Amino acid sequence: MEAKLPRKPKNFTESLNCAIEGIIHAFRTQRHIRYHYMTAMVVLGVSLLLKMPLTEFILFVLAVVMLLSAEMFNTAIEETVDLIEEKHHMRAKASKDVSAGAVLVASTGVVLMGYVVFVRYISSPAEGAIRAAEEFAPHLAVITLLVVLIGVVAIKAYGGRGRPLWGGIISGHTALAFSLWMSVTIITQNPLVSLLTLFMAILVWHGRLKTGVHTTGELLMGALTGVGITLAIYSVYSLVR
Repeated sequence: MEAKLPRKPKNFTESLNCAIEGIIHAFRTQRHIRYHYMTAMVVLGVSLLLKMPLTEFILFVLAVVMLLSAEMFNTAIEETVDLIEEKHHMRAKASKDVSAGAVLVASTGVVLMGYVVFVRYISSPAEGAIRAAEEFAPHLAVITLLVVLIGVVAIKAYGGRGRPLWGGIISGHTALAFSLWMSVTIITQNPLVSLLTLFMAILVWHGRLKTGVHTTGELLMGALTGVGITLAIYSVYSLVR
């Protein structure tokens, strides 16, 4: 039995159906697109809980849409290149690299937009406490790192796989790096210093991923653990002051 060949859509309904099938295909076959969609859902949900002003919400949604579109264009270009040129070719590589670069540019834009939009919500729970006791801030940061480290060890022990500094169900390096970024953001209230620290945390993420020590899910769990514990400690300190 011959395979059914695709045909050109004849009307708007068929064109819309093809577009939806394209989204479903990308979501089903591309891991990074799934991560981006799920992350976008979580972040947009948080923005609603924070009652973000309409203008900021619209700008952030546009940034997320640009990122998802760039990722899907990247997938379309890669599949087209693979269809035309199965063997490794420098022009095919250049085409894929450029499309991947577009995704990186869009991702950077979303990170910057997210930082500008969310930084005041992140820093506000502990702002009063830090201003009231600035001399204790470095000690609080060290205590936070120690608590994060203990939490990571406990999670790894519960997970039952990996070694203390290699593998496991959570990335300890990433947890500590993102915890430090959050502490620096809250303590300094300086956007430039915060961005530089975030960049260092992302480098830690990238290094653990490229060396194959952790999967993206394990790195994400580490980052969320570090940020979550840090925010919790600073919030508690703010309440008891």
